[in-house]
Amino acid sequence: MARSKAKSRAKAKPARRHAPSRKTAAKKAASKKAAPKRGAAYRSAAKAKPKKKGIPEGFGTVTAHLIVEGVADAMDFYKRAFGAEELGRMPMPDGRLMHGLMKLGDTMVMLVDAFEDYGVKGPKALGGSTVTLHVYVPDADEAFQQALDAGCTVAMPIADMFWGDRYGKVKDPFGHEWSIATKIRDMTPEEMEEAQKAAFAQQPGR
Repeated sequence: MARSKAKSRAKAKPARRHAPSRKTAAKKAASKKAAPKRGAAYRSAAKAKPKKKGIPEGFGTVTAHLIVEGVADAMDFYKRAFGAEELGRMPMPDGRLMHGLMKLGDTMVMLVDAFEDYGVKGPKALGGSTVTLHVYVPDADEAFQQALDAGCTVAMPIADMFWGDRYGKVKDPFGHEWSIATKIRDMTPEEMEEAQKAAFAQQPGR
């Protein structure tokens, strides 16, 4: 009788559970930690504001905006002289352009026709330009000659300069000046200063 009672107690005793492995426990903890609270995703999405770039694709911080007497002709000329790519133009009813857009290498250039009645004057009306458009190219001599062949005139002969550039300047038929250069030597500020002194010492009258 006692034995049968002991057997029944043994059968009734619940099976002993094994402790979960470390891997299982780690997975459960990670799932609890990763599970977002209800509505959290919506709250974070509401807080995240879209970034306002504010700068059109392809533009940098500073863009040259040229005033030209005869922009349509100038745009065609810049294609031949500098390999510029036309991206668009906005003509007025009288045929003049209120806006032209070109890309030269990796840089945008904007253009507009002269509107002297609104005070918008080009280099010809002003007797010249106070701005030089500087262009770096892989081969300055080749680019310089291309500009001359297209119809530019020499404003400064191309030569090796003391600051480490092969450099020259041309003037286009519309009055704008362009400097064309290739970096041929990397120099420290101290080296430039010494080279400058030597270059100026060679000038007549010094």
